[in-house]
Amino acid sequence: MGFDFRILTTLRVSANTLPPARTRLENKKIRVLMVDDHAIMREGIRALLTLNEDIEIVGEAAEGKEAVRKAKELDPDVIIMDIAMPEMDGLEATRRIRKKNPRVRILVLTQYDSREYILSSIKAGASGYLPKRALGSELISAVRAASKGESFLYPSAASALIEDYLQQAEEEPYDRLTDREREILKLIAEGHTSREIADMLVISLKTVLGHRTKIMEKLDIHNRTELIKYAMRKGLVNLNM
Repeated sequence: MGFDFRILTTLRVSANTLPPARTRLENKKIRVLMVDDHAIMREGIRALLTLNEDIEIVGEAAEGKEAVRKAKELDPDVIIMDIAMPEMDGLEATRRIRKKNPRVRILVLTQYDSREYILSSIKAGASGYLPKRALGSELISAVRAASKGESFLYPSAASALIEDYLQQAEEEPYDRLTDREREILKLIAEGHTSREIADMLVISLKTVLGHRTKIMEKLDIHNRTELIKYAMRKGLVNLNM
C-alpha cells in the first residue's frame, strides 16, 4: 500500500492548531519511541510531538525487530506502533515487547481501520488504536492517556470492541459442545462414573476423561458438582429420577 501524503498534512495542520501542552504534575517527560517504516511519517509525528513540553522522543525504528530491540534499550513509556512493516509487523512486535516489558504502553497508529486489525491489536497488548487519518490532537491525547496507564480508542475501534463483546455475550457456552460432549455431560449429571460412561458408549476411559476436560474448559466449570448443577439448569437431567 502506498504512502498517503495527506496523512502528513493532517498531522502538520493539527500540530499548528493544538492547545498549549498541559503542565504535568511530575517533571518527568513522557518518553516516546516511534515505529513506522516511512521516514516522512516519523518526521511528521516527531514535528507534532515535539511541540509539547511534556513529551520527549527518545528513539525511532523502521520495522518490528528494530522496535523490539530499541524498546529494550531505551525503556520508553509509550510506543507509537505502525502495523504493516517489513521484517516483522507491528502486531508481532507488540506481542514481544509487552511480554518482555508489561509496563510499556503501545499505541497502534495505522492506515488500517478494519475490525480484524483493531481486535488483533488489542489482543496483542496495545493500549490504544488510532487510524492515521486521526487528528494530531487525538494522537497527543492518546500518548498522554497511555502514559497514565489508560486506554485510548478511536471511535471506530471502540465500536469494534463493543460489537465483539456483544457477540461473545450472546454466544451460549453450551452451543460450543459437540454432540458427544453433550452426551457425556448428561451421563455425568445422571451420576455415572467415567468408567461406566466408557462402557456404555464403547469408548476408552482415556477418551471419556479427555471429553470431560474439554467440557469443563468450554463451560468454565472446574468440578463435578458444578457440572451437575449446570446440567440440571439446562434441563439435561430429570429431577424426578
